[in-house]
This record gives sequence, C-alpha cells and structure tokens, in this order.
Amino acid sequence: MELRYKRILLKLSGESLMGSDCYSINTEALIQYAKDIQLAVEAKTQIGIVIGGGNIFRGLSGVNKGFDRVKGDQMGMLATVINSIALQIVLLNINVKAVILTAVAIESVGERFSKDLANKYLEEGVVCVFAGGTGNPFFTTDTAAALRAAEIEADVLLKGTRVDGVYTADPEKDPSATKHEQLTFDEAYSKNLKIMDLTAFTLCKENNIPMIVFDMNKKGNLQRIVQGEVLGTLVC
Repeated sequence: MELRYKRILLKLSGESLMGSDCYSINTEALIQYAKDIQLAVEAKTQIGIVIGGGNIFRGLSGVNKGFDRVKGDQMGMLATVINSIALQIVLLNINVKAVILTAVAIESVGERFSKDLANKYLEEGVVCVFAGGTGNPFFTTDTAAALRAAEIEADVLLKGTRVDGVYTADPEKDPSATKHEQLTFDEAYSKNLKIMDLTAFTLCKENNIPMIVFDMNKKGNLQRIVQGEVLGTLVC
C-alpha cells in the first residue's frame, strides 16, 4: 500500500509510558509502542520520535516545590533522555534500528542532533529518537516535537494519546463530549483545547505541518495512519 506520510514525527507523552502504573516506565506499554513503530517502519515510513518526561520529572512541578525553573527544566530534559534510552533498547530488541540524537551533548548516550545527521539516519530507515527536548529551559517537549518536525521536514506531526482524538471536553470525565474530526490551529487555540502549547501550534502553523491526534494505545493505529486511513483528529 502506498504511504500517505513518508516521514513523520511521533510525539509521545512520558505519562503514556506509565501504562497502568502510577510512575516510571511500564514495560508492557513500552513494548506495545515499539511493536507499533516496527509496523510503521516495515511499511517504509521514516520516523522521528520525541518523548516527554512527565512520568519521571516535570520541570514546572519542580518549581511549585521550590526548584529553580531552569534547573527544574534541565532535570525534565534528562527525564526525556531516560525514556528515550528505554524506547531505543526495546526497539533494538525487536530488530528495529534506532539511534538517539540529543539536544545537549551526552556522548555516551547518543549523538548530538543536527538536521543533516537526522536526515542521513532517516533516509537509511533508522528510527531517530530525539532526546533532551529543545536543549533549552522554558520550552515543552510539545515545542520540541514541533521544532524537530520542522527541522526534518516531516509530512505530519502525530501526537499519540490514550483517546481517539480531540473532544469538546475530556471524554473520560464528560460522557456528553463530542469528537472533532478536523480543526484549524487557530480554532484549537481559541477553544482552549490544550492539544499542545501555543509555541508548538505556531511552529506547525508557520511551517505548514499538519497534526493528527490519535489513540496510540490501539494496536496498529500508527501504521493505519501512515498508510492513509483517516483516524483521530486532524489539526491544520
């Protein structure tokens, strides 16, 4: 089947790696994500990935406990590195080639990110896990995902969540919530839907990168999207 999206940026939250646990990394959840990524790789999709660190440490939560914001965000960046290493290990264990490209220099973990290096790996069919956020404080991993998507010229930014799209309210709390099939970036922001932060929206909008919010917990959804099936909510 012909690919609709040849090159993607997949954004996963750190919390999604917790699975049914309350903290850290749930191995079963991680393996499921890796297998879905494997299916997309086998379909010849070029994949870059950004993972949050909220399952380990979130910079803003540290500020509320007395941490300096810059130091707190640096701790959050390192949390994303831990998650990236975990994902890389599981991908390699199922024979999916994967490298870590870091926003800050951590030579023993991965190579320093550059567009040329990322393009080289992506064109070779190697999954690139982009760790360390943007490398700067005051920016979220949503912004890092949008930035990397723009830098690698991704066809789409896919935000994997535990619900099947964007709703008028939280469907887990409000049974009357209805799903949006498609939104503009301006509509998503004006409706305060909190899909991503304003900086991430702006980067995607200015660089003409569509975003799809979809249920990553349903096996095979990632492959279905890259092959053209309409799933989730399109924001463009």
